[in-house]
Amino acid sequence: MSSGLLGLGQPDYYNIRANSTFSSSSNSSGSSRTQRKPNLTAWSQVTTMQELDGYSMRVKSPNLCVDKNETSYSGYLDISDESHFFFWMFEARSKRPDAPLILWLNGGPGCSSLLGLFMELGPCRVNEAGDGTFINKYGWNDDAHVVFLDQPTNVGFSYGKSRSSSFAAGEDVYAFVQLLYKSFPQYKDSKFHVFGESYGGHYVPAIAKAIYDHNTKVSKSSSTNLKTIPLESIGIGNGLVDPLEQYKYYGKMACNSTYPPVLEQSQCDSIDSYYPTCSRLIEACYKYENRFACVPPSYYCNNNMLSSFYQAGLNPYDVRTKCPDGGLCYPIIDSISRFLNDPKVVAEVGSDVSGYDSCSRQVYSDFLLSGDWMKPYMLQIPQLLESNIRVLIYAGDADWICNWYGNKAFTQLLEWSGKDGYNAAGDLPWTASGRSSAAGEHRTFGPLTFLRVFEAGHMVPYDQPENSLDMINRWISNKGF
Repeated sequence: MSSGLLGLGQPDYYNIRANSTFSSSSNSSGSSRTQRKPNLTAWSQVTTMQELDGYSMRVKSPNLCVDKNETSYSGYLDISDESHFFFWMFEARSKRPDAPLILWLNGGPGCSSLLGLFMELGPCRVNEAGDGTFINKYGWNDDAHVVFLDQPTNVGFSYGKSRSSSFAAGEDVYAFVQLLYKSFPQYKDSKFHVFGESYGGHYVPAIAKAIYDHNTKVSKSSSTNLKTIPLESIGIGNGLVDPLEQYKYYGKMACNSTYPPVLEQSQCDSIDSYYPTCSRLIEACYKYENRFACVPPSYYCNNNMLSSFYQAGLNPYDVRTKCPDGGLCYPIIDSISRFLNDPKVVAEVGSDVSGYDSCSRQVYSDFLLSGDWMKPYMLQIPQLLESNIRVLIYAGDADWICNWYGNKAFTQLLEWSGKDGYNAAGDLPWTASGRSSAAGEHRTFGPLTFLRVFEAGHMVPYDQPENSLDMINRWISNKGF
C-alpha cells in the first residue's frame, strides 16, 4: 500500500519507501473497482443544454452527511457515454438565498474530492470505524453551498475516457458549472468560487482560465443561453502552482523553517545541490510546455530532491509528525474508504461505480507522463487579477511538500500591475474571530492575498478546522483578514 493519499509526492518507480498521495493503487478495503450501467430512473432530475452538446447532469438527494434541516444533492455530469463525473453538493446552513457557491477539488493528480468532504471541510466526517458519520460544525457550508467534484475521470466515483491534462479537465468543469446553475436556478444570484488543494494548484488556474475565456465569448454573444459564470475568486491551499520557484525551498523547509529541523544539514545541502539542474530542466518545460520537455524534470527533481525526506520516514504533509512505516500517514483515510465502499452508501449517493478508490495510480501516472506536473500554471493567474477576480493563496506552515515558503515566493513573482505594490506590502497578523492569539499572517494588495496559517500542515481544514472556517467566511464575504 502506498503511504500517502493527499498531495504532492513521488511515485513507486523511484524505488522509494513512501509514495505520494498521487500514487495510491487501490482503496484500503482492497475491493475491486467495477462499473454498472446507470439506472436513470433513480434520478429526480436530468438537465441538458442545447449549447453543451453531449453533456447532461443527473441529480438526486441522498440522506447522508446532513442534519435534519439540511439538504444535499449528488449526481453525475455525463459526457455522452464516454465520461462521467461524480459530484456531491451541500446547501448552506445559513439558508441565505444568495449564498455563494464554492467548488472544491482535491489534488493528486488522481485523488477524490470526497477526501476533502469527509476529512477536511465537509458538513460531516467519517468515524474511525468507517461505519458512520458525525456532524462537523466547522464545515465550509456554514454560509456557502459547497460542491465536491471527483475529477478528472476515473477519480473516486467518476469514470470513463481518461484525461491527462489540467486544461482538458478545466473544459469539462466549465460544462459542469453551466449545468449546475441551470439545474439549480435558485442559485442564480450566487457568486462562484473555485478552491483546491495540492495539485489543485494546477486544476484551479486551469478551470479559472476555462471559465474566464468562455465568459468572454458569452458576453459577446446575443444568441446563447449559456450563463456568464459569476467567477468571484479562486483559492489554492498548499498548492503546486509554480514548480520552478517552489522546488527551491525543500532544503529550507526541512532544516531551517520555523519548526525544528527534521533532517541533518548535510541532507538539506544535498537536496539543494540538485536544484540548479532541476531548475534548468523545469525552465525547458516552461519554454516548450510539451511532454518531451516536461517529463524529464518530473523524474529528475522528484527522485533527487524528495528522496531523503521520504526515506527518513517523515510525514511530507506535516514536519511535526512521522509517517507510520508503510502506512498512509493519516489512518482516517482507511475509514473513509470503508465508508464509501459500503453498498448502502454507494446506492444512496447513486454511484455508478463500486470499489471506491481514494486515489488512482493510473490517473497519477497519466498526468505525470503527459508532462502536466511541471507546467507553469501560475501564468493563468495575472489575467484574473487584472480583471479584479480575487486570488487567495493559503498555506499551512507545517507542510513540507507544498510548503509556505515556496507558495509565498511564487506570489511575489506574479507579473501583474499590482506586483510592486504587493511586494511592498507588509505581512500583517490574522486573528480569527473569537480567538485571542494570531491564527496566521497575511499579505494583501488589491485582489491578491497570501495567507500563512500557523500550526497547520498540508490540509489546513483538517489541522485547523475552526480557523479555516473563519478564513473561508471572511474570504467569501470579502471582509479581509
